[in-house]
Amino acid sequence: MIKEWATVIRWHQGRALLRYGASSGCGSCSARGACGSYALSKIGPNTEHQLEVEIEQPLVVGQKVEVGIPEGSLLRSAMLVYLTPLIGLFLVAVLAQLAGFEQVWIATSGIAGGFLGFFLAHKIASYWRDESAFQPVILQIGLPPGELSVQVDC
Repeated sequence: MIKEWATVIRWHQGRALLRYGASSGCGSCSARGACGSYALSKIGPNTEHQLEVEIEQPLVVGQKVEVGIPEGSLLRSAMLVYLTPLIGLFLVAVLAQLAGFEQVWIATSGIAGGFLGFFLAHKIASYWRDESAFQPVILQIGLPPGELSVQVDC
């Protein structure tokens, strides 16, 4: 299970809007020079994302929750997004090659096959969207902000 802590932005009638982003420790370790996650986090303009999940338990704005998604679902999604356009590109280019087209048309048909693979992946992803295996789940719920107070005797 892939896990990430998120902050509640809003909760209304069994649906929570959560904000999550890069780990606060990302970039503070000695391996950041060779870390792909650190490099990717610096490229993008926004490292915070929002996610909406179903949860019946009332939540408070600012409360922390741990969200998880099964690794198998994540791997299937990644393979769909990356491999389907690649397979489409090669398959259509090979078919154009076997049909005896010139190199320009083979390259053009390969690009068109990549786009067809992308649209096929989009269609399959919209079908998978409603499956429970691809839905994130709440694993843990932290205390609401201000619930825990510590008194120090001086």
